[in-house]
Amino acid sequence: MNGEWVLVTGASKGIGLAVAQKCAEEGYRCIGMARSVPSDDTAFAEFLSVDLGDPAETAKALKKALEGRTVTRLVNNMGFTHSSALEDVQFSDLDRLVNLNLRTTIQMTQAVLPAMRAAGFGRVVNISSRAALGKAQRTVYSAVKAGVHGLTRSWALELAPCITVNCVAPGPIETEMFKSVNADVSVATQKILDALPARRWGQAREVAHSVVHFLHQDAGFTTGQILKVCGGITVGQAA
Repeated sequence: MNGEWVLVTGASKGIGLAVAQKCAEEGYRCIGMARSVPSDDTAFAEFLSVDLGDPAETAKALKKALEGRTVTRLVNNMGFTHSSALEDVQFSDLDRLVNLNLRTTIQMTQAVLPAMRAAGFGRVVNISSRAALGKAQRTVYSAVKAGVHGLTRSWALELAPCITVNCVAPGPIETEMFKSVNADVSVATQKILDALPARRWGQAREVAHSVVHFLHQDAGFTTGQILKVCGGITVGQAA
């Protein structure tokens, strides 16, 4: 890929780190952003430790990341999950997840648009979740991830023909975030596993493979799509 730049948010662990590692393998130069420092920094040309929950801090990090560089590929992986029954949802939970899952996605994409438009080329990949189709105990999380789908489709129409916008919506992927809301040994967790046609949890590198596909130069005829990397769990469910 001749060392072309790609910016990845939430890149210090899980899917974000796997995306950065896959991008490095494919020859991209990766700029990572996250609050925590990655355990493996070899995948990054530069890593910026930043609280992406703070719009002002995010703006400062973006200025540093984009200065003197033409970044025409963006992976909006930053996000946060939340689990609670409907009656226990607090409006503060909604505000926090809208900020982390939607505001960051909008702010990051706005920042790279000038370079993409100037280059007449751009690739934006948003990371969502199959929970956007609906999932018990995930009122707020499902809502904001469905919002990511809406952003993806709207931007695909708005930014065509030169900039593509697609979304990868993982199913149960064995990451720290997944484990934080799904106990290793529980009836609910076993029920999820039993429902998976693949009969196993997905791995972050498998999601990264799909993300990098959308980043490719030759992926220009695919836009506005939601790709579910879900082990088959969404087959037969409403799209």
